[in-house]
Amino acid sequence: MVPLDKLDQIRRRFEFLEAKLSAGAEPAEIAALSREYSGLKPVVAEIATYRQALADLGEAETMLSDPEMRALAEDEIPALKARIPEMENRLRIALLPKDAADARPAIVEIRPGTGGEEAALFAGDLLRMYQKYAESMGWRFELLELSQTELGGVREAMARVEGEGVFARLKFESGVHRVQRVPETEAGGRIHTSAATVAVLPEAEEVEIDIPAADIRIDTMRASGAGGQHVNTTDSAVRITHLPTGIVVTSSEKSQHQNRANAMAVLRARLYDMERSKAADARAADRRAQVGSGDRSERIRTYNFPQGRMTDHRIGLTLYRLDQVMQGDLTEVIDALIAEDQAARLAEMEA
Repeated sequence: MVPLDKLDQIRRRFEFLEAKLSAGAEPAEIAALSREYSGLKPVVAEIATYRQALADLGEAETMLSDPEMRALAEDEIPALKARIPEMENRLRIALLPKDAADARPAIVEIRPGTGGEEAALFAGDLLRMYQKYAESMGWRFELLELSQTELGGVREAMARVEGEGVFARLKFESGVHRVQRVPETEAGGRIHTSAATVAVLPEAEEVEIDIPAADIRIDTMRASGAGGQHVNTTDSAVRITHLPTGIVVTSSEKSQHQNRANAMAVLRARLYDMERSKAADARAADRRAQVGSGDRSERIRTYNFPQGRMTDHRIGLTLYRLDQVMQGDLTEVIDALIAEDQAARLAEMEA
């Protein structure tokens, strides 16, 4: 049984946020209040459904004493008693502590790992996969940086993805993605194994991550690269070095002003991610979820092209429809990762 007093507290908080936003909150508060409001909205809907079911059950049980209504009540009560536990489970999941970053846009960084040119080509495949997934979700996918090889592979790619629930759905993609296939560059038809790394970072707001001007060095430069295959062709590239950490971020689009904004957004995301990691490490009871820690060095998935198979090693999920996955059909695997994470967190709370 879900505590009803806790449900009342949540409903009252939701009503307060709704009134605050309707009355016109301070500009500095709007983003945070809107995120909290959006996060509570589905929870309040689940609460309303659950409370209605409890009220319907109470009414049906009262009807048992009425000879004219008894038959109807006896039909309704078993159905309600069967539905209520399902509602309670959905409500418990909705009440799980939320990752404060779940509703944020995400910065997705993709780089080739071991495997030379084949790894760079696979990194390009992953970039297209996430772009198509974003399009299928109705998200905005903005390429911030793209450095390519002579054969069209990716040396480094960074993209900003914005939309509903972006980080919540993409955060489990961080890690090492391994590919097994016959490379286009391989004449002998042998299967090679190579890899690419994906990092998904929640975007941070300026008010959360303050970067003093004295902590950064900004250089402008002419981007260099592999001829016509390289998208960086202007003199307006910007490189920002964060002196305390040594983090270096570059952006090489056509506008120097936009490059600076892009690079600062990526730098804030990396610093915010560092702070989140420190906070997680500092918790003595910090769990390592079955779906993984988000460690960039953790091998999370294998894409086997000869067998048309994708396997997510964290949850033992194998799909034999690799073509669709590479075309951005990631819903099944991401839903499974989210469900596994929710189940692990529920078991931890109940223990």
